[in-house]
Amino acid sequence: MTTLTVGEAVHYSAQLQLPESMSASEKKERANATIREMGLEDAFNTRIGGWGAKGLSGGQKRRVSICIEILTRPKLLFLDEPTSGLDSAASYYVMSRIARLDQMDGARRTIIASIHQPSSEVFQLFNSLCLLSAGKTVYFGPASAANEFFTSSGFPCPTLQNPSDHFLKTINKDFEQHVEDIERGITVEEVIDTLIKSYKASEGYQQVRRNVADMCKLDCGALEKKRGRASFLNQCQVLTRRSFKNMHRDWGYYWLRIVIYVALSLGLGTLYYDIGSSYESIQSRGSLLMFVASFLTFMTIGGFPSLVEDMKIFERERLNGHYSSTAFMIGNTISAQPYLLLISVIPGGLAYYLPGLQKNYKHFLYFISVLYVCMMLVESLMMIVASLVPNFLMGIITGSGIQGFMILGGGFFRLPRDLPRPLWRYPVFYVAFHRYAYQGLFKNEFEGLVFPNAEGGASAFITGEEILTHQWQVNMSYSKWVDLAVLFGMVVFYRVLFLVIIKIAEKVKSSNVTFAAIRRKHTVQILENPIATPLHGEK
Repeated sequence: MTTLTVGEAVHYSAQLQLPESMSASEKKERANATIREMGLEDAFNTRIGGWGAKGLSGGQKRRVSICIEILTRPKLLFLDEPTSGLDSAASYYVMSRIARLDQMDGARRTIIASIHQPSSEVFQLFNSLCLLSAGKTVYFGPASAANEFFTSSGFPCPTLQNPSDHFLKTINKDFEQHVEDIERGITVEEVIDTLIKSYKASEGYQQVRRNVADMCKLDCGALEKKRGRASFLNQCQVLTRRSFKNMHRDWGYYWLRIVIYVALSLGLGTLYYDIGSSYESIQSRGSLLMFVASFLTFMTIGGFPSLVEDMKIFERERLNGHYSSTAFMIGNTISAQPYLLLISVIPGGLAYYLPGLQKNYKHFLYFISVLYVCMMLVESLMMIVASLVPNFLMGIITGSGIQGFMILGGGFFRLPRDLPRPLWRYPVFYVAFHRYAYQGLFKNEFEGLVFPNAEGGASAFITGEEILTHQWQVNMSYSKWVDLAVLFGMVVFYRVLFLVIIKIAEKVKSSNVTFAAIRRKHTVQILENPIATPLHGEK
């Protein structure tokens, strides 16, 4: 999270990943030791930073990511392009720190890193090297012997040229051009075929095949899931505290929305200031309540970019087994409640008392309750959208479109009995939360009021109940509390649906990986270097 400092990010991760058998002080010491190992002591209290917020450099951010993943001291570590976007100096610093992990705690580790365009200094850090071209293994063996292999195959590295640059240039067929340094005029495809044949004819290749065959005969049993992380309750607690701190520091999450809500509520309050109890105030009250239920809650989509960032962090951490999906959902839900309550009470109070709605505090509390639950409901809806459409622009458009349909079919712009049945009456009117928000707010405001009857008739006055029944076509067969209960039930349903979606997405990704692995099971070229080495490279 960009709002956390280096120390906070690593400490929170330590509390999530490390087992319950470790005390809090031991977890803290492990986190501090890991930060020292990656050379981040000076940046301990520096926020990670991101868009619009100054923070760590690119190399430091990568080292923070590595810190988080090595807290559990894994025996096997995969790194996908750890130097991408870094200059040569930063790349060497990051890779040298990674290379030192081999001897951390006196336990040897296998580190596999994919890397492009390494400098000569970075290249020298690798013990073993695997060169791939279009999925085919061109070379696999000691990095120090790669130059000799290319020379013996007829493609020597020119003097004073970085060997890794020469290797990549020689086997890169993206542009289908002739190799500049080879005067024989053969194509890159022919060069690659020559290198592959040379590699398959080498003793190193035969040794790898023998090792792979021996490993395939071993019965190692089923792999066990990662164990030893925090308990479910501790996961919920840590994720709640981390998310709350992130929401507090991220101005775009809630604070900016509070400012916008206050401005809108002031505008709404001054526009309908002291509307009174005349016959004309009936329409004014209805329009005011419609705006509150529709457009004040609609503005909740303003926090969608922050939700997308949270989902990206969740997907990465969940993929690495840091915590459960349920703990993430619970932590996110609990941490958001104080801010949603703040957004509901302050702007809601302005929008309620400036126009002069019913003065009874019970009516005000119901008004705030509906607004608060609707805020939760829209945020739950946008979390579902964020899990399905992880793109800022497309997600906001999708969420806005869904809410637009709900607003149109909520029973205000066209009364319930006038809605076309095939779509708008069934199912939009019944699934749109605006229907229950409108009806609850209208019952809360109009019940008990009496207005002058400007349309004439037997009575000089018209009651609020008559207005609800005949003018707004509100269903009066149940109380306003039922509407509030339905809204709350929809919040629970949306949150559970969000949890189901992310669990299904996780299983689908896992199944795809498993299926791909099964298809490749009998066509494995290289399983692992026959001799455990501290650092493997892939180019």
